Amino acid sequence: MPFTFFRRALTALAVTSALAAAGAAQAGTLVIGASEVPHAQLLEHVKPALAQEGVVLNIKVFSDYVQPNLLVAEKQLDANFFQHQPYLDTFNKDRGTKLVSVGQVHVEPFGAYSRKVKTADDLKQGATVALPNDPSNSGRALLLLQKQGLIKLREGAGVTATPADIVENAKKLKFRELEAAMLPRALDDVDLALINTNYALQADLVPTRDALFIEGAESPYANIVVTREDNRDSADIGKLLKALHSDDVRRFIEQQYKGAVVPAF
Repeated sequence: MPFTFFRRALTALAVTSALAAAGAAQAGTLVIGASEVPHAQLLEHVKPALAQEGVVLNIKVFSDYVQPNLLVAEKQLDANFFQHQPYLDTFNKDRGTKLVSVGQVHVEPFGAYSRKVKTADDLKQGATVALPNDPSNSGRALLLLQKQGLIKLREGAGVTATPADIVENAKKLKFRELEAAMLPRALDDVDLALINTNYALQADLVPTRDALFIEGAESPYANIVVTREDNRDSADIGKLLKALHSDDVRRFIEQQYKGAVVPAF
């Protein structure tokens, strides 16, 4: 009888271990590259909901716009969350990658900031304006300057416009192109800087308060979750996107960022 009890105990233990192993196999881990603000914050917010769905979220924070894409392409990251579609299109074309968007999450209205002038009209002749040096965000900055009437671009110049496409520049503005992450630090050295909202927030700038002018909520530059073609239909990626598209995340964005970040779903 003791032997029979011992054998039953071993059998029960084996079944329990098998079930535990099966559960572990079903539980996924997603390694996601993200900018610190607001992307990593949004991912941290959905971590508990994803854990309940059996997905462990491992967030890697990056301060640049190149490595997160290269590492996804090299399968060192499962996905990333930091960019908009025009940037991804340009990156794929320039680097020969085939990364894809699986859905948009939010818009970060792009803004112009200054420590030297209070309005765009205060800019003097020959004022220096700093722009992001990546093609899509440089074009985005120039389009915003054109909307303010500060410059005019050649007809047909779009999201990849460069300073060479400027056909009218009444104030003879001078342009400096810098890495996007460096733009807040350049504010003391230039008259105006066009800064992505994630970097503005990291520098304790409040876009709705501090920007001289800013894109509206209708901006087409929605930030997207990006992965490889072979991973786009992954169940875990689907769970991530569902969590980011929840009413809970919508409320979090609206309450946390107060217009500096706008839901795009």
